[in-house]
Amino acid sequence: MRAIAIILCAASIITACGLGGSRLNPLNWLGGDRSEPIAVRAGTAASPVVQQVLSLDVANTPPGLIVSAIGLPPTQGFWNAELVRVPSAEAGLYLMEFRLLPPPDRRPVGAQPSREVLAGTFLTQQDLAGVDRIAVQGVINRRVISRR
Repeated sequence: MRAIAIILCAASIITACGLGGSRLNPLNWLGGDRSEPIAVRAGTAASPVVQQVLSLDVANTPPGLIVSAIGLPPTQGFWNAELVRVPSAEAGLYLMEFRLLPPPDRRPVGAQPSREVLAGTFLTQQDLAGVDRIAVQGVINRRVISRR
């Protein structure tokens, strides 16, 4: 009888994570991303920032989130893309810049799909403590995804 009570108690705790407003539910990060314009700025020569962030996505894993973003640089050949956390004055926002290195020589502009670059990072549950929005920014925009 005691085992049944323990099982029922555990089952009710686990199902509580399924409630829409629960911060314990990692599936709350699966909302769609949205684009927000930002004031035009430029990265440094040592670590340029991508021109435009096209998409932002998160994938849940037991220890945290995998964050991936697709950026659009001005020409082909940009490489070594990474998402780097930057300070933010906004409460609850985990802000990252989409940085990448330029090609060593001049490259053609080319079609948009040939210029798209993917970058990703992993955020632990400790990284996400107190966070309700994740943003990745480029030069002209940032994409934001939030808990539901």
